[in-house]
Amino acid sequence: MKITLQFVLSIILLFNGLQKTFAQEIAALEVNVPDYDFDSGFPVSTDLNEITHLADSLLDFVEVVNGQQERISFQIENSGSRKLLWILEPRSSTGKRIFKVIQRNSISPQPTIFAKIKDGGIILGNAKQPLLRYNFATFFPPEGVDDVFKRSGFIHPFWSPAGKELTRIQPSDHYHHYGLWNPWTRVEYKGKTIDFWNLAERQGTVRFGNFISRVNGSVFGEYKVLHEHVVFDDDAEEIALNEVQSVRIYQQENREDFYIADISILLNCATDNPVTLKEYRYGGLGWRATEKWHKDNSETLTSEGKNRKEADGSLARWVIVQGEIDEEYAAVLMMSFPTNYNHPEPLRIWPEDIYDRGDVFANFSPTKDKDWRLDPGKNYQLNYRFYVSDKKISAEEAEKLWQQYAHPPEIKITLANKDE
Repeated sequence: MKITLQFVLSIILLFNGLQKTFAQEIAALEVNVPDYDFDSGFPVSTDLNEITHLADSLLDFVEVVNGQQERISFQIENSGSRKLLWILEPRSSTGKRIFKVIQRNSISPQPTIFAKIKDGGIILGNAKQPLLRYNFATFFPPEGVDDVFKRSGFIHPFWSPAGKELTRIQPSDHYHHYGLWNPWTRVEYKGKTIDFWNLAERQGTVRFGNFISRVNGSVFGEYKVLHEHVVFDDDAEEIALNEVQSVRIYQQENREDFYIADISILLNCATDNPVTLKEYRYGGLGWRATEKWHKDNSETLTSEGKNRKEADGSLARWVIVQGEIDEEYAAVLMMSFPTNYNHPEPLRIWPEDIYDRGDVFANFSPTKDKDWRLDPGKNYQLNYRFYVSDKKISAEEAEKLWQQYAHPPEIKITLANKDE
């Protein structure tokens, strides 16, 4: 076959036409990056249905950098309304950054964060390292201890990025402590006061009810489960409160020294009777930290500048708990979202002299200083973010991270074809 100049030009024109067909711009997203410095990426999102109704498989995502398009890992969340999510990574440039949603035939992004079922639990983590394990199987206490302390539906281990365990379960001083878990201590239901926290009271418990979903993704991995708050009444049981717990882990590409865990707790009355979470000094999302932390090798600091001696009972938007583990370091920043009940939330922090060695316990307790009534037919939600690092977190860094969580950057959308 004789290849002519006209033939070559026609191939070029055809290729350019295909590029336009399969790489067509759908919308430009102008992100107003906050004016504070940040050196770790954080998740941002926007409503995808406002941009396009094209199928997920036909979409791609890029950032415009120095006039060139760089492909960005993204993920589409399908939960009623579609959301486009990605990690806003730091760049030397400040101010506005431009991203584009484009249409083209491309390979779907490969998952990097996974939610895998294994041995009675769901493990969230990357391909190399598990980061968090949720236990749906029932754990029984050590031999010789009353089975009343059995429990399901809790997080343990909660690992640092380097693989250090940050939680503890069934310690001999509190067999009912289960890593990272969220029962309520004084609950009024049908005229009675029920304790879901102190299992030895035999009044109630919280247990795994069912799976709702698991998600693997290139931006986040997630599980959603149903928890049942069960009231014991002689030999009978009744579910008083349903809870949907959602746990999502984000980890920036090429940054294995930190990750983000978002925990959402949605509460709904299980019957036509209201539930009142009564004022008490602890209850809700509690964290029994590793036994390797004590008063001499760990520290606590709150958004209001309170240290461990001063933090208990104070109000906080965030609290840092961090310290040495096996000659290494681990740090956790717990953040409360502004829409949470009684935000900024009261804290329950164990004193330094507890059990002499000063074991670590931290708890956002929204009902520490007032009741919270939950009415039938309504949803109530608490949202928390955990920033987990192998490096020490300063108060300045913590404040920036909370601002990123509480006040995400503004996104201005310009559609390429407004008639779509």
